[in-house]
Amino acid sequence: MIAVPAACEDSFTLTQRCLSRSQCPGYTVPVSTDRTPGFPSIDDRVAKLSAAVRELTAAGEHRRAALACAELGQTYETALGNLTAARAWFTRATRLVERELPCLEQGWVAIAALGCDVDDPAVLLSAAELALDRARRFGDVNLETKALADAGLAHVQSGRIAEGMALLDEAMALACGPARTSDAAAKSVCSFFTACYHAADFARVNSWTGPLKQHGLIGSKSGETVFLSSHCDSVQATLLMELGRWGEAETLLLSSIEVFESVLPIPAWHPAIALADLRVRQGRLGEAELLLLGKDQAPQALLPAARLHLARGDAALARAAAQRGLRGFAGDRLRAVELLIVVVEAAIALGELEAGARAADELAARTQALELDVPTLVARAALARARVALGRGDAEGALKVLEPSLRQLDSAESPWLSALGELGLARIHDALGDRAAATVAARAARGLLAALDVTLAPDDARLLERLTAASEPRPEPRPAPPARLERTDRWWSVSCGSTSVRLPDGKGMRYLAELLAQPGVEQHALDLVDRIEGVDAEAQLDRRVLESAGPMLDARARAAYRKRIEALRGAAAEAMERAELEVAEAMQAELDQLVAELARAFGLGGKDRPVGSAAEKARLNVTRAVRSAIARIHEALPEFSSGLDRHVRTGIYCAYEPGPGAVTWRVQS
Repeated sequence: MIAVPAACEDSFTLTQRCLSRSQCPGYTVPVSTDRTPGFPSIDDRVAKLSAAVRELTAAGEHRRAALACAELGQTYETALGNLTAARAWFTRATRLVERELPCLEQGWVAIAALGCDVDDPAVLLSAAELALDRARRFGDVNLETKALADAGLAHVQSGRIAEGMALLDEAMALACGPARTSDAAAKSVCSFFTACYHAADFARVNSWTGPLKQHGLIGSKSGETVFLSSHCDSVQATLLMELGRWGEAETLLLSSIEVFESVLPIPAWHPAIALADLRVRQGRLGEAELLLLGKDQAPQALLPAARLHLARGDAALARAAAQRGLRGFAGDRLRAVELLIVVVEAAIALGELEAGARAADELAARTQALELDVPTLVARAALARARVALGRGDAEGALKVLEPSLRQLDSAESPWLSALGELGLARIHDALGDRAAATVAARAARGLLAALDVTLAPDDARLLERLTAASEPRPEPRPAPPARLERTDRWWSVSCGSTSVRLPDGKGMRYLAELLAQPGVEQHALDLVDRIEGVDAEAQLDRRVLESAGPMLDARARAAYRKRIEALRGAAAEAMERAELEVAEAMQAELDQLVAELARAFGLGGKDRPVGSAAEKARLNVTRAVRSAIARIHEALPEFSSGLDRHVRTGIYCAYEPGPGAVTWRVQS
């Protein structure tokens, strides 16, 4: 909620009294974010806020009406995920107070939106500076905290990283001290995490995590603290991805999503987007799309969505999404670099090397003008530019672009990106005909990758294999200690070495035991259900093909949906820029319908979901049960079960696919 101090008699307090006297529903009633009985639903909240806006506007109480508009915008933004409607309400709130004499309401309205949802850092900075002026003029430390945090985020996004981080540190000091309004402090912390994510400043996140926990700003006590904790988890998971510890990142994000959705009545936001980014890297594209559906309008989701299109082979759609982001983000120099990388890679995939070269030139100009102190971002840009040069036959030019940026990387801090850089060098030297240099670079990449838990792209894996296969023998992985899974009565005994625990029997444990007992063997979900739950011996029909009316949407229809969604996203953004709010809202309504239809048509893993299929029901039940069983084992014995979730594949066909060095399971049921 918007938090305006009670001491300001001409704003918040008088608004409450006015609402009470007129028997108009107040707009500070909390949403049922903790699912506590007795709290109004989000729909009730929207209705009450709308009524408050009408009554206050009719009464000429523009300042109070503006606060109600801003509160409505926040409800659409955070509870409903509808940024188009949210921005329309924020615009109306601004118009209501823009001609008023200087007042606190102008400051609160200016920074009503979450900083991470404002596309243009110049717009964010202008609003933050206005709010900072009002905060200091009227002595409101809560408003000052949010204004400082948003201003810091705007500076970081514009490439003024040191200046921005100084403001953010000041905001965090206030949030952990005199700023007593949890809402303002929470949104300030959100801007802080966003800035650290863009600048890859993970050390700063770690330095403030302790104080933020100590002051109750992140944790699991309430909806606000859970939301911020999930944002913190997302930044920490991004660090783990950069370190090549993808399994740990996945575990952290899945846990964060589970906690988030057990407390808040809305789908997880930041951790779901971060998990989608990880799924794209892992090649699990269908899962990534499901995680992003309906969220790709958010600025922080646009880049993973563009990368997903690229990984799926739809380079034209990837470029369209990236170009939409470039138009919307305007002066956001950090995100512009990332999006330009997508544009370059899309041009390469489309075979449009001249267009790729132009984008690469712009990428070079942006990174050189920025003088960025973000070596990882500079290295990713250099990799993209080198690929364009290599594609045009200029291997020497590619080498000149890539080598200097890699020298700036610390392989201990960025082992995954360093490994990709070495693979890039190996590819360039191979193109130059220098097999010795290519082999040296490939060996360096292999050495880095040996300690990482990552998935190489097929082209990179083939290059690595070709250049290192004959150079020296690959060391055999050290076998992991065997584990035992044994059923006794209503319990399962799970043991490894001298450690043993007992877990209750259930379908999930039985399904999992079937898979672990036959590593590498695919088993249909219906076969698992039949073996565990029994099957009618007289039924001779194949239930795998019964009850299915075919896929809800075929591949061509899904592609058409994606293109229409992207076109509507761009058109809605342009309508908002022209202040055509009704047009944008109409487009948003169509978007919501398309996203819902597309989400319904996908099964897990991005496979077609058959209508009314018995196999689909079995897939859902087996997947839920197996994942729950794995989670219980991991909670009880985390040291040796950390890779189990990655090695067990669920879906219509399920399998346990252990990799090198994986735990050997001995099952007795």
